[in-house]
Amino acid sequence: MEDQTPRHRPGSPVRSGIPEHGRIPKYYAVKARIAALLDELGEGGTLPTERDLAERYEVSRETVRQALRELLLEGRLRRSGRGTVVAGPKLEQPLSLASYTEGVRRQGRRPGRTLIGLEQFPCPPELGPGIGAALGEPVWHLERVLLADDERVGLESTYIRVARAPRLGDDFQPDSSFYGYLRDSLGIIFGDADEKLETVLATPREALLVGTPPALPMLLIHRFSRDGEGRPLERVRSLYRGDRFSFTTHLRPESA
Repeated sequence: MEDQTPRHRPGSPVRSGIPEHGRIPKYYAVKARIAALLDELGEGGTLPTERDLAERYEVSRETVRQALRELLLEGRLRRSGRGTVVAGPKLEQPLSLASYTEGVRRQGRRPGRTLIGLEQFPCPPELGPGIGAALGEPVWHLERVLLADDERVGLESTYIRVARAPRLGDDFQPDSSFYGYLRDSLGIIFGDADEKLETVLATPREALLVGTPPALPMLLIHRFSRDGEGRPLERVRSLYRGDRFSFTTHLRPESA
């Protein structure tokens, strides 16, 4: 079989995953050839079956399966009712105080949310400082699946004092922007926030809600927001599919 793995070119930023010793794993060579096929098929194109790919590249189906697993994890492919298809580009979400709704709309996609639950519970010790709540004070927990063009792409949990949004259960539309509700209905202005981003594996429950395999890497963002007067406002735990999302930010040099 002819080796068509991309080679390093002078000035390119990476060596295309080729080890320093130059011995290329067979699955990686197949992965590179399938990746080239994806470019030919285009977004939404249906990939040939594992059997067909194995025959085309003269390798075992397990070798093809390993290559496909990596392409799925990287977001190049996605499962569909009619098989495996070429995925579109990842959604780029800014690391800013903009809402999920605003970020998705800027990319020409249709944002949406499906309500999992909205409930009140007494504030535990570990949650209170982040949202300015006293121990045992009533707190809202809002949990929703995040959608982009009806595709499940994440899971969001929001915690806020009931005193800050007393009619949340009556007035808020669960498929709309929570930030928009706070701003337009309650006059609450966001000031600043602290965020922490990390990579995790979803729990079985989270994977079921988002519709992904448990082994798929997820991007987890913890956000603690404050209002325009600097008072703690909300805590948000957002879990995003690693194969469908990337995050961007604008950096400035620190002043001397």
